[in-house]
Amino acid sequence: MAMEVGYLRHSTTITNGLCCNCDPKPRGARRVQTRLPGTLCLVKDTFTSSKAKLKKPSQREIFLTSRKRLNQIQAVSTAEKEREADKTSTPPIPSSIHDISNGDHILGFGADLTEDHPGYHDLEYKRRRSRIADLAKIHKIGEPIPCVDYTSEEIRVWGHVLDTLVDLYPTHACKEYLNCYELFNFKPNYIPQLQELSEVLERSTGWHIRPVAGLLHPRDFLNGLAFRTFHSTQYVRHGSNPMYTPEPDICHEVLGHVPILADPEFADLAWAIGQASLGASEKDIWHLTKLYWYTVEFGTVKEGNEIKAFGAGLLSSFGELKHMRVGTDGFMPEFVELDPFKKMPKMSYKDGYQKRYFLCESFADAAAKLRAYSRSILKPEVQSIKFGDTPIRL
Repeated sequence: MAMEVGYLRHSTTITNGLCCNCDPKPRGARRVQTRLPGTLCLVKDTFTSSKAKLKKPSQREIFLTSRKRLNQIQAVSTAEKEREADKTSTPPIPSSIHDISNGDHILGFGADLTEDHPGYHDLEYKRRRSRIADLAKIHKIGEPIPCVDYTSEEIRVWGHVLDTLVDLYPTHACKEYLNCYELFNFKPNYIPQLQELSEVLERSTGWHIRPVAGLLHPRDFLNGLAFRTFHSTQYVRHGSNPMYTPEPDICHEVLGHVPILADPEFADLAWAIGQASLGASEKDIWHLTKLYWYTVEFGTVKEGNEIKAFGAGLLSSFGELKHMRVGTDGFMPEFVELDPFKKMPKMSYKDGYQKRYFLCESFADAAAKLRAYSRSILKPEVQSIKFGDTPIRL
């Protein structure tokens, strides 16, 4: 940017790798000033020697170069203005779940995997991911969620994850999770369909599951929570490393998120975050994303004299769950009391296990704090939302 702006003050002639704006002017140099009609004045240094003489740029070459640079500067300036407008403008506020797309703002899905992903070099795995993502993209609200005919390899991965985690749940998971877990009757030889799980949640807390092709934009995902809708992926992590996934998959969604959403007090906690996101500024959305991360994904709760896990990132990860209780390699994580009004630390998801966990007195207490924060940022124009045909005042 600085070099582009600098061009308005002077132009640069580079000869044999030397920049004439940085090096002393050679002996015999002469300054040529060219003014184009109706444009800025271009000044450039050229020099001649007894052995060579530089070719003088034509009037057309100078004009085209000047015009190209000005267009670049204007493009950068326009982009900056648009970014500043985005920070202050109020985005469209959804009044129902129908106003939230599950496909327009996908940050990554299907075969679009990064090089560090376990399945990056597995073409068949990427094709499979893409086919499953297509099912989510054609789904319409109100219709049954498309079923996925999972392969024997995918079922093997699911079973391995379930069998590894189930032994830790009685000692590491909160009592609300354990109570709700029994509602779903998970089995290692069967990956539950989202439609089946959504029906259990609807009967328990009025929540629904909606399939999604991949990672949604934070605003869309959080807005969905305001309508008691949880967007879930359907694909399975790569089989080469069943205990690791760089992004949410069906194991994470089903074992980490779904059971606890059947608890009314936790469901209210998640709902409060969603309500606060309606019409929120970009700055507030970023803060809410961190609140979601440190509660719904990696939250912990007091249970007598113990600390138990309720976050999905904990409950779907054998290593993270153990780390939360006993630390790793002599390092013990810290536990910080949840305060939604305070600045939240940077989210960490590629630096190993979490260094800190936020601690709630109870789900009811956390939900009350989040509702108070929600009221403090909720815009006046956000008065009510709809669940089906029923308006709910916020």
